Amino acid sequence: MATRLPSAPPILPGLAYIRPLGSGGFADVFLYEQDMPRRDVAVKVLPSDVRDPELRRMFNAEADVLAHLSAHPSIVTVYQASISADGRPYIVMEYCPGSLAQRYRVERLPVDEVLAIGVRMASALESAHRAGLIHRDVKPSNILITTFGTPVLADFGISASLQRKSGGEVVAMSIPWSAPEVVAEGTSGTVASEVWSLGATVYSLLAGHSPFERRERGQNTKDLLRRRIARATYVEIPRADVPEALQRVLAASMSRDPAKRYESARAFGDALREVQAGLGLSPTPLEVPNAEWSPASAPVDFSDSALRGPARSQVERERTRKTRSGSGVAALARDEDTEISAPARRRARVLPWVVGIGAGVVVGAAAVIGTLLAVGGLG
Repeated sequence: MATRLPSAPPILPGLAYIRPLGSGGFADVFLYEQDMPRRDVAVKVLPSDVRDPELRRMFNAEADVLAHLSAHPSIVTVYQASISADGRPYIVMEYCPGSLAQRYRVERLPVDEVLAIGVRMASALESAHRAGLIHRDVKPSNILITTFGTPVLADFGISASLQRKSGGEVVAMSIPWSAPEVVAEGTSGTVASEVWSLGATVYSLLAGHSPFERRERGQNTKDLLRRRIARATYVEIPRADVPEALQRVLAASMSRDPAKRYESARAFGDALREVQAGLGLSPTPLEVPNAEWSPASAPVDFSDSALRGPARSQVERERTRKTRSGSGVAALARDEDTEISAPARRRARVLPWVVGIGAGVVVGAAAVIGTLLAVGGLG
C-alpha cells in the first residue's frame, strides 16, 4: 500500500507557517506561529482530498473531546478548530516539542520519572472517563512533552463514548499496547482496557520495549503479538532498580481477566503513588475534576461528520447588508476574515450637533447681512 504524501500547509488567518511536524494515516501536523498572542502552535490538518465521512467524524470528535478536556494539566490544550479557505478542517493545538515515541527505546528512563508520568496519565484518563469519554489509543507516542517538560496525553482521534455500544463499530488499536479483549475484538474499549494500555505503556517506558515484544528479528509480527497478548503472561522487567512493588502493580494492571485489574485509572494511579511513597519519593499529585465539572459542558456528539466552521458570532441588524459578489476560494477567504480584519469602510455621517451648529451660523449670518443692508452699511 502506497504511503500518503503530506499535503501542502494551508493559509490560515493569524498564523504563519514555519515547517512540517509530522504526517499520519489521515492527517498532517504543521508548526505555525500565531500572531496574536504570539506563540508557536501545532496545527493538525485533514488532507484536501478527504471525502470519507468517518474521517471527518473522527476529526470533529477529537476537536470536541480536546475542547472538553484540555483544561486538564496533563492533556494537550486545544486553542481553535475551523476550516481553512481551501476547505480543509484543522485544529490549532499547544505545540509540544518532545514526545516519548522513541526516547524510551534509546534511553534508560529513571524509575522516578516513569512513575510521575504514569500518575499524570492516570489522572488524565480518569478525568476523561468521568466525562464519559475513552481514549482507546494509550501508548508512549501519544504522550507529548510540553515546553515546560510536562507530559501530556494527546491524539484523541479514535476516542469514543463510554456509553456507546461496540456492536458494528470499527475497532482501532495499537496492538502492542492493546488489552486481550480489544485484540480479540470483543470490545472497542472500556475503562479496564484503558488500565491495561496505561500499564503496558509504563512497562514499555521502563523496559525499553512493549510488554510482549521480543528482541529477535521476525518475532514481532502482528499475529505473534496477538497470540502473546491473548495468553497475557506477565514477564518481569529485567531492571534491578525496578522495585518488586512496581512489578506487582504492573502485573495487576495487565491481568488477562479485566475484573482482576484496577477498577479505575485513579486506582491504578493511587497504586503508583504508593510505590513512590515506598521509595521515599514525594507522590505526584493525582489531579481529577470534582463532581460538578463533568456536566458543565454539552456531551460530545461522536456521530457528527459534518464540515463545521467557520462560524461568526454577530448581532442581527434591522437593515439588510448588500450581498458581496464573488465565488470560489478567493471569495470564501475574503468572507471568512472580513468581519475581523477588514471591516467595510463606512460612509461619513454628519453628527446632529454639528448640523445644529452649522444651521445656527447660517441663520446668524443672514440676520447680520439684513441689518447692514437696512442701515446702508454695505453701500
